[in-house]
Amino acid sequence: MIKNAQYIISSPDVKDCPQSRLPEYAFIGRSNVGKSSLINMLCHNPKLAKTSQKPGKTLLINHFWVDNAWHLVDLPGYGYAQAGQKQREALRRMIERYCLLREQLVCLFVLIDCRHEPQKIDLEFIAWLGENGVPFALVFTKGDKLGKVRLKENVEAYKTRLLEEWEELPPVFVTSSETGLGGEELTNYIEELNEQVKS
Repeated sequence: MIKNAQYIISSPDVKDCPQSRLPEYAFIGRSNVGKSSLINMLCHNPKLAKTSQKPGKTLLINHFWVDNAWHLVDLPGYGYAQAGQKQREALRRMIERYCLLREQLVCLFVLIDCRHEPQKIDLEFIAWLGENGVPFALVFTKGDKLGKVRLKENVEAYKTRLLEEWEELPPVFVTSSETGLGGEELTNYIEELNEQVKS
């Protein structure tokens, strides 16, 4: 259970991120996947991360300080179609540099909209994480938008698709920022990782 979270800084590049040794947990996903809403749900603060109906709102690396113990990082969404080629390339470079160079990163949570079939852009990004040894978990968002049976079917179909190329699956969470579904499991997982980092 997260008790206190506060915004610290927005950085245009990994070299500008806080010079702290605290463990970091970053959230990323395609534009409009519900990233900011999920962060606000986890932190019990509807105004913490800026939400928007328009995709592509997050364009910087946003750091939040959680319970004086770790950093939550809100990364820009990838694959925002209406951004120009130059901006898309700059965002891709920013994201890749953060993932590869940020030593404090413990886990990257990749957000997937549970309503859709596996998207090429998500699968390519997940493959890139695997190739570069970036630790990650999958977080299905908007779980309240589907019935329980359909939700389970969609998640299982995604796992099956990943197992065509992966020997084992990363941790998988199903969430809803509307109902709070999965919030406790996600924060418990972060706490487990924090304990591992300490030991």
